[in-house]
Amino acid sequence: MKFSVIIPVYNRIDEVVELLRSLQLQTARNFEVILVEDGSTEPCRAQAEAAAAAGLDVKYFYKENEGRSIARNYGMERATGDYFVFFDSDCVIPATYFATLEQALADNPLDCFGGPDAAHESFSDTQKAINYSMTSFLTTGGIRGGKVQLEKFTPRTFNMGFSRKVYHAVGGFREMFSEDIDMSKRILRHGFSIGLLRQVPVWHKRRVDFRKFFRQVYVFGMSRITLKLLYPDSLKAVHTLPAVFVLGSLLLILLSIFVSPWWLLPLGVYFLAIFTGALLSTGNLKIALMAVPAALIQLGGYGLGFIKAFTHKIILRRGRNLAEEVEIRKGK
Repeated sequence: MKFSVIIPVYNRIDEVVELLRSLQLQTARNFEVILVEDGSTEPCRAQAEAAAAAGLDVKYFYKENEGRSIARNYGMERATGDYFVFFDSDCVIPATYFATLEQALADNPLDCFGGPDAAHESFSDTQKAINYSMTSFLTTGGIRGGKVQLEKFTPRTFNMGFSRKVYHAVGGFREMFSEDIDMSKRILRHGFSIGLLRQVPVWHKRRVDFRKFFRQVYVFGMSRITLKLLYPDSLKAVHTLPAVFVLGSLLLILLSIFVSPWWLLPLGVYFLAIFTGALLSTGNLKIALMAVPAALIQLGGYGLGFIKAFTHKIILRRGRNLAEEVEIRKGK
C-alpha cells in the first residue's frame, strides 16, 4: 500500500524542517509527501527541496492563501497514493509510524483511521502542560487522548487518514472550523468504517504559549455550535462541560464573595486533582504546576466560545442561520 502524506503549511518553516526530518527517518518508505504552501509569506520551498535531495519523496506546491481545507483538497487532487494521511505542520512523526500503520491496516482494514497525539520529550514545558490538558480525562473526557472516552472516537487531521475510495465518494474537506470532525461525520454517513489505531501516535507540539492556546480553544468552542447546526445529534454532554465549568465557577466565586469562602473548595479540589494527575503522568513538578493554568485556559476558553456561539446562533439566531448551515451540509 502506498500512502500520500498531505500537509498544509502557512508560515511554519521551523516546524516543517522538523516534520520533514522525522519523515526522512521512517523505517518504511511506502509513502510520498505532498507539501502544500498556502500562500505563505515565508515559504519553505528550499527546505522541501533539501529534503527531496536527501532522498525523501516530497512534492512541493505553492498556491494562494485560501485556508487549510482547500490546501488539503489541493494536495489530494495531486496525490498518487492508495491512502491519504494527514498531519499538521506542528507534528513530529515516530520513525516506525508508516511501518506500523501498514501492518495495522492489514490486520484491521479501515476506510478511515485516526491516531492519538502526545508530547515528545524535547518539547517545551509549556507544550507538555498543554498536551496533558488536551489529553487528560479530567479536562476533555479523553476525547483527544486515545484512551478512555466519553464520546465515540472522531479522527482529527493532526493524525488522520482515509482511502482514495472514501475521497471519491465523500469529496474533500469543507473550509470551516472543525473541518476534520465534519469530514468524519460525512464519512460515517456514507457507511465507511472508522477506527482508532492507538499504535500509531504522533508527537504534537500544539501551541507554544498560553495566549495562542486560549485563542485556539475559544474557536473550538464556537465551532462546536456550527457542528451542532450541521449535525443535530453530534452535540454530546461532554461537549457542554466546559460551558458548565465556566458558569459553575462564576457561581462559586460569587457565593464565596457573598456567602462563604468555603464555596471555592470544589474548584480547589478539582485543580488539585489536575495537578496530581499531571505530576503522576509526567513526573515533573513544573509541568504539573503549569498544567493547572493550562486546564483553566482550555476549559475557560472553550466554554466562553461555546457560550458565545450558543447565545448568538441558537438563542438569538443571529449570524449564519440554520438554513445557511444546511446549505453547507449539502455542499452548496
